Amino acid sequence: MLAYIPFIGKVLDKIFPDKTKAAEAKAKLMELAQKGELAELESAAKIIVAEASSEHFLVAAWRPITMLVFVFIVFNNYILAPYINLFFTVDVALETPPDLWALIKIGLGGYVIGRSGEKIAKVVKNND
Repeated sequence: MLAYIPFIGKVLDKIFPDKTKAAEAKAKLMELAQKGELAELESAAKIIVAEASSEHFLVAAWRPITMLVFVFIVFNNYILAPYINLFFTVDVALETPPDLWALIKIGLGGYVIGRSGEKIAKVVKNND
């Protein structure tokens, strides 16, 4: 939605010849967009808290396990493989497609939020 704001702003300028009214409409549009983004973030946080507080191991631990795999790939390619290549003629580096880096960035963000969610879930569970 936020990607369309500049385009919608230009449309509002044409709809409202009065610059004050156009500015008010743009402000309302931004407010609605931000509320939508906030609601989306809140729903994502609720999902993460529900996963983190699950009694099933895989549901609660899939994010940390995934991040450990990413950490292993980075460790292997940038720490372990160069040293192995110094002494042996074996290439043990794993191929990392560009999309993997984007996934790692998203995963790190989700993991940080997930860890916070786990801590919050424990506090909420202990207060009940």
